[in-house]
Amino acid sequence: MSRFLAPDYEKLVPYTPGEQPKDRKYIKLNTNESPFPPSPKVREAVEGAIDTLNLYSDPTLSELTGAIGEALGVSAENVFCANGSDDVLAFAFMGFSGRGGELVAPDISYSFYPVFADLFGVKLTQIPLKDDFTVDVDAFCGINKNIVIANPNAPTGLWLGIDEIERIVASNPDTLVIIDEAYGDFAPASALPLVKKYDNLLVTCTFSKSRSLAGLRVGFGVANEEIIKDLNTFRCSFNPYNVNTLSIRAASAAIADKEYYDGCIAEVKAQREAATLRLREMGFAVQNSHSNFLFAKHESKAAKDVYEGLKARGVLVRYFNAPRIDGYVRISVGNKEQMDAFFQALAQVLS
Repeated sequence: MSRFLAPDYEKLVPYTPGEQPKDRKYIKLNTNESPFPPSPKVREAVEGAIDTLNLYSDPTLSELTGAIGEALGVSAENVFCANGSDDVLAFAFMGFSGRGGELVAPDISYSFYPVFADLFGVKLTQIPLKDDFTVDVDAFCGINKNIVIANPNAPTGLWLGIDEIERIVASNPDTLVIIDEAYGDFAPASALPLVKKYDNLLVTCTFSKSRSLAGLRVGFGVANEEIIKDLNTFRCSFNPYNVNTLSIRAASAAIADKEYYDGCIAEVKAQREAATLRLREMGFAVQNSHSNFLFAKHESKAAKDVYEGLKARGVLVRYFNAPRIDGYVRISVGNKEQMDAFFQALAQVLS
């Protein structure tokens, strides 16, 4: 670190993203991206925006908030857009808990939460998942502190029913509950309809997973109008042009092309279920995922050995060297060709 770094940040440990090696061509099943290209309508929208790149992007983001609102059946005033859902989460951590404030999350979840908490000086309390990796709902009810829960959870892929989410939201009426639905499109239902009923709920979503736009970095949050106004105050106090023109046009086209992306989501779910069965036949314990990835532990082969063996054969999965989950690998669900190559390599590793 430099001699100029403020003491508050001397112990800050940054988030570790999934590796993106350049030494060879890999089948990437480690960062939960979509295996499918964006909708053809996205290409048309991006090409049509090229000639406007000499101008700043629209700071009101009205085209995108309107498109999202129309697709989700909410008002544009209930939608906040940002440079990836990580930005939505960052603004929420900073603005609604604040330096010295408190936030509660499961102990095994998205590993960016502790990083944001450290960065913004928020005290993060982590409630242990149950032995089966499910969220201890009762432990979150009535605690009167801001809460963040990923649903489906990462890296387990387990999904908490909407009735359980509502229990948590309803029992903490004076604090903010953030439901991070980065993988929500692969789950049975969304908490989004609860936004119309509860003014203390913020649901965050992304275009990086189900809508094949990870490279453009677009995310959004849905909440009551007052929360959205606060988020826009934070955004415009930091970077009012936080979503670029190409991203605005691409995301607006993507959210409108429901037919294309419904087909992609259905294929991911089909590959997910087929892969779950096949992994179990190969000696893995696999969580019942409702996301676009699988969390699996082999009966005799160490997770680190599985990860390293696959990488040596040109297939990347994610290994977490952390308590309680260091026996598991997380496998993003690819297309059929990618999954066939994965299983071919996995059979070699296990033999």
